[in-house]
Amino acid sequence: MFMALSLNLTVSCVSLLLGDQICETSGVREGQKCRGNCLLAGTAVLAIGLWLHFDSQTKSILELESDTKFYTGVYILIGAGALMMLVGFLGCCGASQESQCMLGLFFFFLFVIFALEIAAGIWGFSNKEKIIDELKEFYMDTYRRRTQTSARDTLKALQFTLNCCGLTGAVEQQYMDTCPAKTLSESFSMKPCPDAIDYVFKSKFNVIGAVGLGIAVMMIVGMIFSMVLCCAIRREREMV
Repeated sequence: MFMALSLNLTVSCVSLLLGDQICETSGVREGQKCRGNCLLAGTAVLAIGLWLHFDSQTKSILELESDTKFYTGVYILIGAGALMMLVGFLGCCGASQESQCMLGLFFFFLFVIFALEIAAGIWGFSNKEKIIDELKEFYMDTYRRRTQTSARDTLKALQFTLNCCGLTGAVEQQYMDTCPAKTLSESFSMKPCPDAIDYVFKSKFNVIGAVGLGIAVMMIVGMIFSMVLCCAIRREREMV
């Protein structure tokens, strides 16, 4: 979700930068409309982060004593949403107002996000197995503390999300009320949660990588055209 919204932000801003070059000759201005599209993506990410923090189900994850990673992740999401709103405002407003300063800041922040994305991608690829192991360890810790109310709510949220049940799958599905409800025939194909974590991350890793690559390409295009527009504005002002 976060990557999709990031891509939407970048595409919107690049569209404005491209459109602004065309608008120079046609005289058509759509800055306000494009600005709204850019800010919408950042607002959506910020809203998701706030929802994850205050929602009753996901809040149980944050209440676990050992859960610093999830807690940090939610705040990173909130910060990323706020940064995306700022970047969207600078890029779109800078293009519509022909402000070199705003476009320069747009380029700078987009470059920072691009560098962080590349670093995160390299780290994630090189530590893929470690991430999976840590998620399994987190699940096992939650499973062992399932008698506690907060851990029980977290276990239920994880198992419904992964469509799995406990450590044995079909056997525990018959008596654990934290597992997804299934018919008798469907319960036989229920995966144990450690296996489900393996399957989800290994099967979706290539998709995540492809989406990340697409976002990186769009960011590069955005940086290029922000500089092109900056140069065009400078030349236009020098001619006046």
